[in-house]
Amino acid sequence: MVARLHSVRIGPAFESVLAAAQGDSAWAYERLWRAYAAPIASYLRLQGAYDPEDLTSEVFLGAFRSLDGFRGNEDQFRSWLFTVAHRRLTDERRRAGVRPQWADNGGEVPDPTGGDVEADVLRQLSEERVVKLCDRLLPAQRDVLLLRLVADLTVEQVADALGKTTGAVKQLQRRGLVHVREILQREGVPL
Repeated sequence: MVARLHSVRIGPAFESVLAAAQGDSAWAYERLWRAYAAPIASYLRLQGAYDPEDLTSEVFLGAFRSLDGFRGNEDQFRSWLFTVAHRRLTDERRRAGVRPQWADNGGEVPDPTGGDVEADVLRQLSEERVVKLCDRLLPAQRDVLLLRLVADLTVEQVADALGKTTGAVKQLQRRGLVHVREILQREGVPL
């Protein structure tokens, strides 16, 4: 099972970290990177980015260049970062001119804590399962489900990120979940 990434937060210090980053403070950039790079990379990996780590770096470089124009709270910042990530991913796909290809990272899943082989194997198997399920969805359904379930964005934030109406996002989410349920039922996976 892919963990929801909504627990990644800076918390009460966010406003001061953001202000310091907007003032070009290296420690603040690092704090933002440490808080959000892993969730962004996971989202890009599940979306089939060719090189999720490189694309994550591009997301942050672009975000840091535009940071002076950002106004909002931490939830809005997360939403903004995932919007930037989604747009960079879309640009990558356009440049490639092909349907998204799942990146082959040699089976490596970065583990920030390490040390628990059983947990690492289960996490790897879970991620592979999610990738296979995502590959069977329509791209728009996959985009909505990953932004809603993995990035933990609201319907309104997803609509903004994808340039769709909230009604369209709700419909894509419903249809995507129905499709996943059908796949799992055909495979005999208990719900």
